[in-house]
Parts: sequence; C-alpha cells; structure tokens
Amino acid sequence: MTQSTTDTLHALAHKHLPAEIAERWFSLLRPGLRLEKATDTGVDTATDPLVGRLGGLPELPENEEWPVWQGHGPLSFIASLDCAALPTSSLDIPLPADGTLAFFYFDGQLDDGCAVVLPDEPDSWARARVLYIPTSAPVTERATPEGIQPYPKVPLTASVEATEPYLWHPVVYREFAPMPDDHPLWNEDFQEILWDHHEGTEHRIGGHAHPVQDEVESEVARGALGNPPWDDPRIKEEALRWVLLAQFDTDDDADMMWGDCGALYWLIRPEDLAERRFDRAMFTWQCG
Repeated sequence: MTQSTTDTLHALAHKHLPAEIAERWFSLLRPGLRLEKATDTGVDTATDPLVGRLGGLPELPENEEWPVWQGHGPLSFIASLDCAALPTSSLDIPLPADGTLAFFYFDGQLDDGCAVVLPDEPDSWARARVLYIPTSAPVTERATPEGIQPYPKVPLTASVEATEPYLWHPVVYREFAPMPDDHPLWNEDFQEILWDHHEGTEHRIGGHAHPVQDEVESEVARGALGNPPWDDPRIKEEALRWVLLAQFDTDDDADMMWGDCGALYWLIRPEDLAERRFDRAMFTWQCG
C-alpha cells in the first residue's frame, strides 16, 4: 500500500479514535488499485503507464459472441483491463498475471433504463458480465451491435492505495462486536472525515469497495444465498466470503452516469478468482 494513503488513514484514525481502537481498525485496511484517467506528462510523448481503458470498442476472441441478455438485447462495453500491466503483486486477491478482463453491462440504452439488475433477482444476473480473455487468444476489435452507442474511450492508469472497510461492513462487526450505540467508530466526526477522504472518481480494482449506500458485499451475499430475510445471520457470514473485483464510478470523461451519480460493482469469491471462474462473479449497483 502506498505510504501516503496509509499515513493519511493512520493519522485520521488516531485523531478521532482511542489508540487501541484505531490500531484494530487500521489492521482492517486492504491494498487496492485506484484507476484514473491517464494524462500526458508533457515530456515528449510520454504518458502515464496504461493498464486499460473505459469505453471505446472491445477486442474479443473470434469465437466469443458479444454478451447478450436474452430477451432484452446486447450489453454495453464498460471497460477492459490488461492484467499484465496492473501491479497485481501489490494486491491481496489472486488476479491473473496476464490476459484481459472485459466488463459489460446492460445500461438501459435499448429500453430507456426500464430493466434493472439486482442480486436478489437471478433472472437479471445476465445483465452484467465479466469476460476473461487469455493472452493466447487472437482478438479483433468489435463494432457495437445495432442500437448501442459506445462510450468515449478513456485510457486508465493505476496506483496502489490503502482502502478501508465501510464502517457497517461485516468485517468491522467481526473485529469489534459487540458494538453499542456509543462505540467510538460511530463518532460522527470520524464518519464525516472518512467520507471526505474519498474525493474524485472512484474506479477501483481489489481492496474494499466504496459503497454509495450500504455494503455491497451483503447485497451480493443475500442474492447468493437465495434471498433470505435481511436479519438472517448467514448473510453477514457469506458477505465475508466475497471480495471486490472491480468498481466503476460515474465518470464525466467517459460519459458514464449510473443512476444518480452511482457506481457499478463486480464481486467474486477468492477461490473462484484463483480458478479464473469469472462466470461466478456477481454484480450489484448503487446510486445516490
């Protein structure tokens, strides 16, 4: 994790929390990759190291059909990431060392946003897909299907940063339970300063997700369990089994707006990620 983000979060914790609580909370930080628009450095033609892009046209294997949600239509291409270019060794999840990850989502272009994908509605899961394309697979650029407009292409660079769990994440409850109403983590100043810590566009790979509303891990866990009541204790247990694969935020440069300034989230179990079973990734989205 970069020393700058680590130092910042460490300082925030010790300013607003008792020392023992601060150190325990600090132990929950995880390394993640922040994806940002790559810019020209102004030195000849040099640019930030590229790790992928938002939008544009995807490059797919010749035998790979464009992802479709049956009965609704083709998905839109959101982003692609070059695993070999990502600093994967800095993460605590087993991302592939090479190959490409391509993300697709049924974004409402064909139905004016009427159909919604939700973790608790299995029939909607095909609305979001992530494809893994091995380096050995020959690829060609694909034009978008009829009725779909591609998003503007935005090149991406990556930096390693420390990420903290959402304060209502099950991993926090596991570490600090029981948590009475006057627990130091509920300090309003601490909550507010953490929120202010997240400025700008939040595209992420790995680490803790930054939810727009509530913890995305619990949303996915409930769907994976077949939608039990929200007070079912299995949900918190199952949520601990899921990690963030990718988060794509609303982005003006890419002309991407997810609801009211929301974000798209793909999560996966580490064992499925290690086996490259990206077909088992689950999706959710949130907006303000």
